[in-house]
Amino acid sequence: MSGDDDRTLVEILEEHSPIDVAKYMKYVGSPQAGAIATFSGTTRDMFEGKTVLELRYEAYVPMAIRQIKNLCESARSSWNLISMAVAHRLGPVPVRETSVFVAVSSVHRVDSLEACKFLVDELKASVPIWKKEVYTNGEIWKENSEFLQRRPELGNGNANGSGNCKERIEEAGHHRKGCCGAKVRIEEDEAPVKEK
Repeated sequence: MSGDDDRTLVEILEEHSPIDVAKYMKYVGSPQAGAIATFSGTTRDMFEGKTVLELRYEAYVPMAIRQIKNLCESARSSWNLISMAVAHRLGPVPVRETSVFVAVSSVHRVDSLEACKFLVDELKASVPIWKKEVYTNGEIWKENSEFLQRRPELGNGNANGSGNCKERIEEAGHHRKGCCGAKVRIEEDEAPVKEK
């Protein structure tokens, strides 16, 4: 284990274990940190006109942890970071509760903001965690738009052959699309449609 592993915390939480945001904020806090960027993914109450009761998550935990750690290593090699914490819940996550939390600290805000976005986008695109949306009138397993966009690339590395996300962001120019490019919206019974 390298010293960097000591500055990275990855947890997949069992069913009915809420995410303790304060714990992860404290973990990434540091006297050297001029910035802490966070993302908290929560369950919303509506999706495309349907009332959402809860989300349910399942994962292949050993692979999910390994993949998230790899993403953290990639982020650390791309940005000047102090600490990272990534937590994801399994099981049911009711409306308004947090299912995923990412916190990244750095000396300067740009590094933590870009690394936080990278971790969230890549987690949704590549980590073996599956989501079921439970509605008042049924339920459906959902694929993240980041995964659907990436599907043609699976097995071929990323789109430009670079393993460094920061390079991919810089290549996107002033649009700064990030490593996952434009988001897609999935219409039922239709192919993905690019959002503007």
